Amino acid sequence: MTGSARRAADPARSLALLWRTREQVSSRGKPGLSVDRIVDAAVEIADHGGLGALSMRKVALRLDVGTMSLYTYVPGKRELIDVMLDSVHGDLQAPGPDVRGWRARLHATAHGIWNLYRRHAWILEVVRARPVLGPNLLAKYERELREVEGVGLNELEMDSVVGLINGYVEGAVARAVAGDEIERRTGITDEQWWRAHAPVLSRIADVELFPTAARVGAIAGAAYGSAYDPVHGFEFGLVRVLDGIDVLVRSRAEGGERGEPVEPAPPPGAVRDQNGPLNPAVTGRRA
Repeated sequence: MTGSARRAADPARSLALLWRTREQVSSRGKPGLSVDRIVDAAVEIADHGGLGALSMRKVALRLDVGTMSLYTYVPGKRELIDVMLDSVHGDLQAPGPDVRGWRARLHATAHGIWNLYRRHAWILEVVRARPVLGPNLLAKYERELREVEGVGLNELEMDSVVGLINGYVEGAVARAVAGDEIERRTGITDEQWWRAHAPVLSRIADVELFPTAARVGAIAGAAYGSAYDPVHGFEFGLVRVLDGIDVLVRSRAEGGERGEPVEPAPPPGAVRDQNGPLNPAVTGRRA
């Protein structure tokens, strides 16, 4: 899960844990202990120290139980992280009914994901080459697809738009989290770093050699109070991503009005449903 190859898990056991279809307490079970309590304790540990700080022993200590009692409910740390990932995504909600139009709703959705990742930065440490098939993550995928349902995109384009938004947010949050980590290690904020470096740079940098960089850098630094503002960068990039999606949506609408095909050629290996459009597997989407 966290960079090293994960062992193969029993799909039936993993899915039963994610969907809570079979939570049984044996005679070894601890009264009051449950999967949800274990997950909540694990999330608290990861929120504070990242996944590197997480262990079954530390979860047990937080819950004041023996480490082995946890295995009555959770097979191991890898499965626990999967359930943690699905659990925190349950905090996400669809934009309210007052948010109208696909663009405004995708904008609100992206901000919701940004806020979730900022609260639980350890999500970025989870290697997800394959999706976690839990109820909250599937509900998230369903909601995001519905935001672009009926705007003229085919199924592959809808899936790709959802992936584009999620990928963009993840990258933007990763940069913000890296800045947080540098501040934590050095004890110096971006603003303090900029105030110390900017005057020195202005004295030694050759303005005639770098006139554009000097002009733009000075204005941006004054506006941000640092070399970079992650919130501004996120919002600026998000609007540009939505602009690009808007071009696609408009092109599909124009193509439909001209009676031209709007469905692109299928990618290699795609399977076409006998009754109509391409039918990519839902499980191909990352969280």
